[in-house]
Amino acid sequence: MLYQRYLPQIYRYLRARAGNADDAADLTQQVFLKALAALPGYRPCGRPFLAWLLRIARNAVADFYRRQRPTVAFDLVPEVAWGVGEESPESIVLRREELARLQELYLRLDPAKQELLALRFAAGLTVPEIAAVIGKREAAVRKQLQRVVHQLKEQFRDA
Repeated sequence: MLYQRYLPQIYRYLRARAGNADDAADLTQQVFLKALAALPGYRPCGRPFLAWLLRIARNAVADFYRRQRPTVAFDLVPEVAWGVGEESPESIVLRREELARLQELYLRLDPAKQELLALRFAAGLTVPEIAAVIGKREAAVRKQLQRVVHQLKEQFRDA
């Protein structure tokens, strides 16, 4: 079933782009409803199905922000992935401080760079898939991602 196959990637992308989990869940539902309605007219055109779904998701996020005051939350790494069970309280606090610093740096990026990071790390897309979603060449996407990640690393190290 298409829903079960693509739900995790679509939700993670929308969670990274939306303000909170509730908004991401609502947007995810909207994306799949819109996709279901548009499915009879879907034509692959050499692009993966996921790219088509993510275009719908990008449009849903744009509509969402047009309707309300934009707020961006940084939750690319869910708490479940933090590995909290084995860590000491000190290391948990340090990790959360690092994530807060990274969130601050992420929020300073322009929306296009935030979207690249969301597509790559939240949705887990490959460079060719990102290129298909945003309509750019793979080489350009690869270079932009390298620059953004390098920029974040430098700023994180200096902070």
